[in-house]
Amino acid sequence: MSTMETTDKINTESKKYHFILPNLFTALNMGCGFFAVVLAIKGEYYKACFLVGVGALFDLFDGRVARWTGTQSTFGEQFDSLSDLISFGLAPSMIFYLKFLKNTGRAGIVFAFLYMLCGAFRLARFNANISKTSSDFFQGLPIPGAALGMISFILLSTETGIFHFKGFYLFYVLFYAFLMVSTIPFMSFKNSSMVFRHKKKILLLSIVVLASIIIYEEIILFSLISLYVLASIGYFLMHRKKFKEGLIGMDDDDIL
Repeated sequence: MSTMETTDKINTESKKYHFILPNLFTALNMGCGFFAVVLAIKGEYYKACFLVGVGALFDLFDGRVARWTGTQSTFGEQFDSLSDLISFGLAPSMIFYLKFLKNTGRAGIVFAFLYMLCGAFRLARFNANISKTSSDFFQGLPIPGAALGMISFILLSTETGIFHFKGFYLFYVLFYAFLMVSTIPFMSFKNSSMVFRHKKKILLLSIVVLASIIIYEEIILFSLISLYVLASIGYFLMHRKKFKEGLIGMDDDDIL
């Protein structure tokens, strides 16, 4: 076997391993979602929420690893969506149902299912419009963001003992279900000029936020996702006309 043939064989084998790596992160994300449901059934809600959070970290890295290794593929995109539906659709809805909605009768079952259904719709819409939407904004709240909204509320309520109202629980899950299927634009930060101009400050801030979440996860995580959601809704309402005219990131047909 010639040196060139040997090199080609090594490169081929290397590409195979590169292809496996991002899908391994995706599989780990799916595993976190599955075991989160198992823990929720056992009544271990804190651990279940923690696993959903870990799954979000794996989800954050699988796409980046695919881009770094040049192994983006249609298979990877579909596998990632299926994984997200389990980890950020099924798992949060089951944890929320078992923690808060078991005693609300059929309404609790329906509302928990609606959350998962809207998550599936959000993922399908994203895959269908992936080449059409602006990279500056997400069309509707991404399903990992909705999942963090759900588990952060569970953590806050579990640790502080507040919000003991069945009606509020139903409203909360429906609110995040609506955000996913809405066309409200949520900042993606992918091509944010501010992030590129202040990389070091953003990195330092990220470290501080991560440390804060580790220490006060039940308060900080809920505060951050709530701030992101409310700020995005407020920004949309203030600039609705510009969004409708297509001056900011989205087409006229995409606006509610």
